[in-house]
Amino acid sequence: MKGYKAFRKGMICAPDEQHIKQYAENTVFEEDSAEVCKKGMHFCKDPLAVLDYYPLVDENGDTSEFAEVEALDECKTDDGQKYCTKKLKVGAKLSFSALVQASVNFELEKSAKTKTHDMDDEKISSKSNSAQIGSSGDWARIGSSGNSARIGSSGDSARIGSSGDSAQIGSSGDWAQIGSSGDWAQIGSSGDSAQIGSSGDSARIGSSGDWARIGSSGNSAQIGSSGDSARIGSSGYGAQIGSSGDSAQIGSSGDWARIASSGKHSVICCAGNGSIVKAKIGSWVTLAEWLYDKVECAFIPVCVKTEYVDGEKIKADTPYKLVNGRFEEVKG
Repeated sequence: MKGYKAFRKGMICAPDEQHIKQYAENTVFEEDSAEVCKKGMHFCKDPLAVLDYYPLVDENGDTSEFAEVEALDECKTDDGQKYCTKKLKVGAKLSFSALVQASVNFELEKSAKTKTHDMDDEKISSKSNSAQIGSSGDWARIGSSGNSARIGSSGDSARIGSSGDSAQIGSSGDWAQIGSSGDWAQIGSSGDSAQIGSSGDSARIGSSGDWARIGSSGNSAQIGSSGDSARIGSSGYGAQIGSSGDSAQIGSSGDWARIASSGKHSVICCAGNGSIVKAKIGSWVTLAEWLYDKVECAFIPVCVKTEYVDGEKIKADTPYKLVNGRFEEVKG
């Protein structure tokens, strides 16, 4: 069985500090036994499902690493999502872009089990729960209001809307417009100029195309973009945002956001309390500091500061937060 696995930076898996395992690319690993969540080596069939176990951006501002894997022994699972085995072959590391593309392909393959349509300008709608919708034509318009929808589209200029919970949406065409208002949505887009909006909590959004526009208003969203000139906005609490493309524009108004940008010439603005960011040389970063006011019984902003990542005063690839009006490195 083939699948996908996530790691900490350096291809390290650490479910807790007492169990740390070092992995490597293109290597076979073996253990004595396999028991879900207890022993053995774990992986997922769904590429984006690995973000359930390793955040897109960790507490240090580092983006998780990914690889395609293959189980070479019996697999065990208790939920049909997370599998474990005694013998696992780890392939080459995957970029986030490749993980998103794998997610799109995964959703398209699942939706291909249902009847697909090749008609141009087709309109597809579903109000039933557990719908599975597949479309390969251009200019498709797809609407779903049921729970647990799985939607795959490979044509250009698709318009996809879903209001049910747990939707899984994959689009590989350009100029897609994707909207989801349900919780726990998984959205993957590999085409250019995608416009993706999500208002549900715990959404996982991945885009590998250039000029993407991504907006999320739900809490605990995980947003990843590897294309250039992306515009990413998040208003929910606890957002985790990773961007590897150049010239990204990233804004967050929710508290406790964690944002990592590895592309050049990015602009990052965090208006929420407790935000942590890191960026490349040549980028600009804005952070806000909030303190609790006992009179008003609320947090109020006390300082907003912008710094240029020059590699000296503000170091590249180093997480910072705003403390007492100063950019302070986040240790450990």
